[in-house]
Amino acid sequence: MTNGGLLQSEGTLALFEELESEVRSYCRSFPAVFRKALDWTVWDREGNVYLDFFAGAGALNYGHNNARMKEKLVRYLLEDGISHSLDMATEAKERFLEKFRDVILKPRRMNYKIMFPGPTGTNAVEAALKLARKSTGRTNIIGFTNAFHGMTLGALAVTGNKYKRQGAGVPLQYAASMPYDGYLGADADTVAYLENMLNDSGSGVPMPAAVIVETLQGEGGLNAAGAGWLKRLEALCRKYGILLIIDDVQMGCGRTGPFFSFEPFGIEPDMICLSKSIGGYGLPMALMLMKPELDIWGPGEHNGTFRGNNLAFVCATEALRYWEDGEFEKEIAEKSTLLEGELKSIIARFPQLKAEWRGRGLMQGIAFPTEGLAEDVCREAFRRGLIMETSGTDSEVAKVMPPLTIDKASLKRGLRLLADSVEEAAGRSRKIELLPKAAGLGGERI
Repeated sequence: MTNGGLLQSEGTLALFEELESEVRSYCRSFPAVFRKALDWTVWDREGNVYLDFFAGAGALNYGHNNARMKEKLVRYLLEDGISHSLDMATEAKERFLEKFRDVILKPRRMNYKIMFPGPTGTNAVEAALKLARKSTGRTNIIGFTNAFHGMTLGALAVTGNKYKRQGAGVPLQYAASMPYDGYLGADADTVAYLENMLNDSGSGVPMPAAVIVETLQGEGGLNAAGAGWLKRLEALCRKYGILLIIDDVQMGCGRTGPFFSFEPFGIEPDMICLSKSIGGYGLPMALMLMKPELDIWGPGEHNGTFRGNNLAFVCATEALRYWEDGEFEKEIAEKSTLLEGELKSIIARFPQLKAEWRGRGLMQGIAFPTEGLAEDVCREAFRRGLIMETSGTDSEVAKVMPPLTIDKASLKRGLRLLADSVEEAAGRSRKIELLPKAAGLGGERI
């Protein structure tokens, strides 16, 4: 059935269940075998049609099979363009570097060297952490509560999520977690708390090589750092000679509005981690930007076999054309305002849920205090033909993260499906919370 409100029949995923590791996760949330996708629409092999409010966890900011990038990619392949090149010089890489310099760095008066680590976000984070330690001679890194920076050991050490951390199998060392903005309440200045810890000889926190932070915690519950907090954090880093690393793996490339998530706050990171949508088409690619004086690597001191993904360079170069003038950013801002208004309207319709709006740009969501409700909302959304996921260490936020290119009509249609899903899930939640009075229990919670 097309959008028939039914999940796939038993056995659809049998081969995956037989052969694929238990570590698989998203296929449990979206139990279908998908066949094709275009822009913000996805089809499964049963003929069901889905609207995508997930965008490849942020890797598809420009949508599925973006026509402009696909044309460039197909042409490059037909001309036998180089696919794999390690870190050798290629025309595809040259064109990307030139476009990134002229469209992104120069207009923002940013002076950074560009490093191509391995092709994932966690590769970019590991490169930044390694360089911070090499540059400063210090070993400790400060991360923040609810942060998520990747699944390799260094990135996990500065990740807050207990479930992710326990998968490491070894102690996660040389890092300390500090409270993020708002973690101790609206009135607590957690930057001042961090400074006290650094100055106190009894705190057990050594002077760090770097601080790594997300301006908006995509996986940690859509917690947004305020402008004042970020500026004070930068000032603290400058005061103590600590390097400031911004993890823009998920929030960069326009997800919060501007190309870099930190642009509105007027801060200048020492290093910036980019991945996911930097490749434009969903092809693996990552960058680590560093201030030129930090580029103290020896040749080959940090490398990776797949850091020369020329197919990604081709698509990434075309993706940067979206940023040649201010129109794309303006469109994102308009859709962000629409999204915020609609989410707050949904929250107002169900005051009994005591839900909370969170986020920025086209990364917004609804936080539900009732355990399991956000997950139920997302399950109901999928049943109705809307792909979206949860956020937060307890999966407490229903997260809306569509492609940035989505048209307003489709965005509104998806938000109507979300509103219907909240209504359905809220009704089920109330029935579960209250036992029928006929049972003689007077509606006590169970």
